[in-house]
Amino acid sequence: MNASSENPLLLSHRLPPFDTLRPDHIEPAIEQLLDENRKAIETLVQQGECSWTGLVQPLETLNDRLSQAWSPVSHLNSTMNSPELREAYQACLGKLSAYSTWLGQHEGLFRAFETLRKSDEFARLDDAQQRSIDNTLRDFRLAGVDLDPERKARFGEIQARLSELANSFANNVLDATQAWHLDVEAERLTGLPQSALDTLSANAEAKSIEGYRITLDFPSFFPVMTHASDRELRKTVYTAFVTRASEQGPNAGMHDNSEIMAEIVTLRQELARLVGFDTYADYSLATKMAESPQQVLDFLNDLAGRAVPQARQEFEALAAFARDELGLEQLEPWDIGYASERLREARYALSQEALRPWFPAPKVIEGLFKVTGQLFGISFRENLEAPRWHEDVRFYDILENGVPIAGFYLDLYAREGKRGGAWMDECRVRRRLDDDSIQLPVAYLTCNFTRPIGGKPALLTHDEVLTLFHEFGHGLHHMLTRQEVADISGINGVAWDAVELPSQFLENFCWEREGLDMITSHIETGEPLPDEELAKLQAARNFQSAMQMARQLEFSLFDLRLHHEHEAPAADDIQQLLDEVRQSVAVVPQAPFNRFQHGFSHIFAGGYAAGYYSYKWAEVLSADAYSAFEEAISPVDAAIGQRFREDILEQGGARDAAELFRRFRGRDPQIEPLLRHSGIAEATPAE
Repeated sequence: MNASSENPLLLSHRLPPFDTLRPDHIEPAIEQLLDENRKAIETLVQQGECSWTGLVQPLETLNDRLSQAWSPVSHLNSTMNSPELREAYQACLGKLSAYSTWLGQHEGLFRAFETLRKSDEFARLDDAQQRSIDNTLRDFRLAGVDLDPERKARFGEIQARLSELANSFANNVLDATQAWHLDVEAERLTGLPQSALDTLSANAEAKSIEGYRITLDFPSFFPVMTHASDRELRKTVYTAFVTRASEQGPNAGMHDNSEIMAEIVTLRQELARLVGFDTYADYSLATKMAESPQQVLDFLNDLAGRAVPQARQEFEALAAFARDELGLEQLEPWDIGYASERLREARYALSQEALRPWFPAPKVIEGLFKVTGQLFGISFRENLEAPRWHEDVRFYDILENGVPIAGFYLDLYAREGKRGGAWMDECRVRRRLDDDSIQLPVAYLTCNFTRPIGGKPALLTHDEVLTLFHEFGHGLHHMLTRQEVADISGINGVAWDAVELPSQFLENFCWEREGLDMITSHIETGEPLPDEELAKLQAARNFQSAMQMARQLEFSLFDLRLHHEHEAPAADDIQQLLDEVRQSVAVVPQAPFNRFQHGFSHIFAGGYAAGYYSYKWAEVLSADAYSAFEEAISPVDAAIGQRFREDILEQGGARDAAELFRRFRGRDPQIEPLLRHSGIAEATPAE
């Protein structure tokens, strides 16, 4: 029996073999695939056939086979983390980074693509194929293909080290999150709703202890910060959360990311200069819609000029309410969530918690399928045969005219060993195979909602529903693509500052009567959300929206300036920059021990370095795109939905994002819909 027949990662599967995959399979499989790929690529180059079928397609097949083996491993590392899996995952990172650098700097391969680009065949290729080749040539240059041997080697060393550091950063955040808990009695939890008490009780029960256990997982942390009337309890939990993976707080120095952050930024700047860019921000923007760091700074500062004055007014109103109604003379950081929720209740007679009964998770999922089915002409079917990594996970096929066109895994609930947050990731990419058949796209959709308890369905907050729709928007971008070339299929090849367009766009349907009728059903009565509650929800939509925008601008400015202005920062320099940014745009007070940056995984362990501004940049596009639906008789308009599908979702990275937006909207994007949706007064910002 050969190695391939024993190792599921070396076999061909329609879906990953989660039922048979073990940590000891991982490193041998990846080593074998990397070795086979290297040999096959050398053979390709030696054959010298610089054509689409002789060069690009075989290379895509090699890359896809490796991706199909690594994708489930990477996903399990995020969702079912264990010491054995972590060890196997880490053992492969250096090998994969070295391979990626070798591939990106392969001069023979680069010259072959250059030859194809200059050939008569190039003109006969379709637009998607041409764009794929142009992107590949760009990426060769960004990977240092033109460097001398010494600088090539240094580029590879940096890439390998950055891969290790990003993984260490993420592990530290996960470990720090799970290293802290607080066991309390019921009397300290006054103000918490029953759903939160049930979660904390289940936490304790899972560890075979009495009472209630607070952890730093979001479904546990968030209710304490927004509902616990015990101010000292809020301070204790807040302190533990904002000092995770830092030199501050109850676990000071444990899993500390201080030096990791500093080294990451230093190495990124060196890497950017190696390939001819002034800063890492310039390097990052080479593949984005935005043309320069200054253009991004101007965009962010323009938004700040519009939002911050209103945010200050919102905070002053909150402070006055806290003083007059809650007896809080000085509003501290651990009071913000609690006081805000009380003000929302007072002003709109609405709380996130009170809405939960209308959002049972099964009904929300069913409604999500109805909304997107009506918009885009698709249907959904659960597939009970698909191998899964946890009993909570579900798998669904997406159908068009009864025929499967894509599939996705849905993993909704928080658990131990699963990193926080919500995300969509690629499992399989749509592409045309060597036998001329189509490989269907498959996505992972991951959230961290409160688990079902006691045999009852999970009840979601409206914010959680927005999160689910957001990630599903990403998923549809990946799954409804019509592209057949992997490099520009789905979200591949899409400018990073446009990739949030479909996700933010889909959130809008959670605010409309037509959408809410499909996704709400009271857990006891089965009734959809009443008009009275809808009116409250819509009235509260822009509650503290300027404060929220100021917060996003703080993160975006910090990220961009860190990667544009700082060459070799120490941890103290990073803190000083964040303090400086906060001075200019933040309106909410921060505790001196707050170490937000130590857990900022988006930029230190994800793909958003010098790109966090993308959320706001793409929100301009998404708000303006949705305004086309607002102009229709019903927002869930199938005709406009079909155009959005054809012009945006199906195109993937086949064309420039700005061109696709103009095709859909008939003009360039305008900022007014974003300001209107956000409730930001359209005053011209001060000079």
